[in-house]
Amino acid sequence: EMSAPEARALSDPPTDGITSLCYLPQSSINPSLSLLACSSWDGCLRVYDTKTQANVVTHSMDSRSAAPLLSLAVPPSPEGILVAGSLNGLVQHYDIKTSTSTIIGAHCGGEQRTEQNACSCLAPIDCNVVASAGWDSKFHLWDLRIGSSGEQNKPVASHDLPGKAFSMDTHRGNEGKNTVVIATSGRRNCIIDMRVLSSEKAHELNEPIVVDLVPQQNRESSLKYQTRAVRLFPDGKGMALSSIEGRVAIEYLDEAEAEKTKKKKYAFKCHRVGDTIYPVNAIAFHPRFGTFATGGCDGTVVLWDAANKKRLTALPKMATSIAALAYNHDGTELAMASSYTFEEGERDHPRDEIYVREILDHESKPKNAK
Repeated sequence: EMSAPEARALSDPPTDGITSLCYLPQSSINPSLSLLACSSWDGCLRVYDTKTQANVVTHSMDSRSAAPLLSLAVPPSPEGILVAGSLNGLVQHYDIKTSTSTIIGAHCGGEQRTEQNACSCLAPIDCNVVASAGWDSKFHLWDLRIGSSGEQNKPVASHDLPGKAFSMDTHRGNEGKNTVVIATSGRRNCIIDMRVLSSEKAHELNEPIVVDLVPQQNRESSLKYQTRAVRLFPDGKGMALSSIEGRVAIEYLDEAEAEKTKKKKYAFKCHRVGDTIYPVNAIAFHPRFGTFATGGCDGTVVLWDAANKKRLTALPKMATSIAALAYNHDGTELAMASSYTFEEGERDHPRDEIYVREILDHESKPKNAK
């Protein structure tokens, strides 16, 4: 039996709670680096090279307000662009090459920048468009090409959500069709289909981006408790949801279509120790195998095979809650944030750490796959 790979801690971790982890596309900046971005309550955006475990960027997004960063998105462009969303509602664009950040929009509109308008979720649509969702129950699409010209940038498109946004994911289909799912308060899941009609040829700034946005469903979660995370399957046909009550649900976007192929939604218990039930904070799908990892407040990361309803691998327990997870582009590495999520309020807690661990194929492959 091969010995399991060790989790390696990255140097200079954030000084406050970690909110999101995202790998940059392969060709970004320098192809020999494996770059991982991180957002934190300390208001800084950080980038690490996971090969050397070195911190290569620490950028305070707003030195005046030092607003905590709640969300992060990496557009699929090779340019080294990051987008961060903050507790005060701002959506900001950061360019690694030039080390400059620019405001591209805000959830507060013209109102007060307060946490009622926090930008809690971000997800990339394409190289020029990013989606945001917030505690103000709003969903917006933003044009990344617009610099801060002083006046308030208007979203390309918007949609009212049934509640506060807690988690969001996007899937790029064929013919430019994108699926977006947003998990909100009140245990609602909003599914939106959209097509960016003019983004690819809209490189000149005078050509506005046009989006066809069609809300498809606003449905109740199959989990009885508040949703913590939602992630779409790599094929876009289903989603995994996790709740504060140690459970994960597997649901299908088109339930009638799924029934035909004998696929039914189901839920399972996880991240429980004896009678203690922990929130499940994070979900990440393996890009090649379609299996997924979950991270919970019990400090563990577990790999699952949804299709065959099997638990694959449990990784050794970390010092505190797993706040965020991300796979790299081919699923050979998993980034994990060990970061207290204040589920028990203010108390002494281990320092925030980011670990990366090589994931072997036999740990993450469906067991019946030859």
